[in-house]
Amino acid sequence: MRARCLIVDDEAPARAELRYLLGNFEHVQVVGEATNAEEALTLLRSLSYDVVLLDIRMPGGTGLDVAAALRESQHAPKVIFTTAYPDHAVEAFDLEAADYLVKPFEAERLGRALERALAGTPEEGEPQAAQATPQGPDALGRIPVQRGDRTVLIDESSIIYASAARGYSYLQLQTERVLVSFSLNELERRLRGHFFRAHRSYLVNLDHIRELVPDFKGALTLVMNDHQASRVEVSRRQARELRRLLGM
Repeated sequence: MRARCLIVDDEAPARAELRYLLGNFEHVQVVGEATNAEEALTLLRSLSYDVVLLDIRMPGGTGLDVAAALRESQHAPKVIFTTAYPDHAVEAFDLEAADYLVKPFEAERLGRALERALAGTPEEGEPQAAQATPQGPDALGRIPVQRGDRTVLIDESSIIYASAARGYSYLQLQTERVLVSFSLNELERRLRGHFFRAHRSYLVNLDHIRELVPDFKGALTLVMNDHQASRVEVSRRQARELRRLLGM
């Protein structure tokens, strides 16, 4: 059965380009187009869709507004943001977007987004097929982060902890949180040994643990050394391993 897709973009050439790219995928059928947020919500409430390709900046409301409204729906379609603006990615993934594509992009990249949206991604912490890890000091010790049209390399020592975000990850730095295109499993393979998998959803830098708070069930909460003293839960199984590593 073909997945039903809605295209939402205020620019006709952009809608035409998306329809053209989607023609490469026999398992996807475009069954509607909308030019603004209000029109999109009307269509989404009238018909059942499997996936929505959603622009960010449109007249009368943003794609983020549409995605937020969809969260209230019991059978909401998966959302793939397609935008010329890279600076809304963190907000998009906070709204549980399946992917975030920055224009222009090729059919191959759209295909990966559709696969992620329609098939789901493995839960963080579950076994995955082995992937090659880049070699060299930059590949192992620094993580690329997109900032507008620039790519900045973040040194691993400045990462307080990382958290899972549906196949992507957030890096918590001293005073900000940034989104990166690596899953938590991939980050765990890239970063050096002083990072510890505290939980299926968290990877912490042991150099930035400020305090350990135990509970009566044997688990731990870590107070981290960022500006807001973030708290990270440690699973009971990993709490035993962390105590061993710290000589407790």
